Amino acid sequence: MTALLEIKGLRVKIEDEDREILRGLDLVINAGEVHALMGPNGSGKSTLAYVLAGKEGYEVTDGEILFEGESLLDMEPEERAVKGVFLAFQYPIEIAGVAGMTFLKTALNAHRKTRGEAELTTPDFMRRVKEASDRLQMTQDMLRRPVNTGFSGGEKKRNEILQMTLLEPKLAILDETDSGLDIDALRIVSDGVNALRAPGRSMLVITHYQRLLNHIVPDFVHVMSAGRVVRSGGKELALELEAHGYAEYGADAA
Repeated sequence: MTALLEIKGLRVKIEDEDREILRGLDLVINAGEVHALMGPNGSGKSTLAYVLAGKEGYEVTDGEILFEGESLLDMEPEERAVKGVFLAFQYPIEIAGVAGMTFLKTALNAHRKTRGEAELTTPDFMRRVKEASDRLQMTQDMLRRPVNTGFSGGEKKRNEILQMTLLEPKLAILDETDSGLDIDALRIVSDGVNALRAPGRSMLVITHYQRLLNHIVPDFVHVMSAGRVVRSGGKELALELEAHGYAEYGADAA
């Protein structure tokens, strides 16, 4: 198998603070695999997602992150995005004054231009958006509104998956995508994610609960505690965690 993402001995703290959040984390994700990351609150799951995407405010004090053999830590957030790293946020932000269609077209064509590809014409772009938005039950009216403005929690998550569908990342990081979703919205979002599973695309699904993994079935499940992966297994590990909880792993405020 070809490693898409290799994390070795990663140690991270919040800038201007001494508190360490990730404490020697190791993880390897091969091309085409879906990994679920579970664990108690404060174990560092979202911090890992933010560091992978390049969010400001975190300092890497040791270790490395290799993406297709290149150091991810040497890349700016926009470089990581063009290389194929995508983060779906737990709480997607609103962007007032920027229409959804404009946002999507600008992002997609910026990626294409950086990769030396021709920008999409408006008809080609509209066709792609319609196909993807129909699967996610998003109306054209929703996409004409400012990004996520006035959207419900479920609509914001569907909008994130729409972005992911159009950008076609190599590594999709889903940070608690199931948070705040009802049963119907969970199914729609999960179907959208599953439609993107491919031999060349990997996913890191961060969640507390088994219910999401009933829909997005992982190849591997990892348990995080106190800033590192402390246990790994197959999809049955998630069922065990659902039954017994995280008491044995504790929770270190991180």
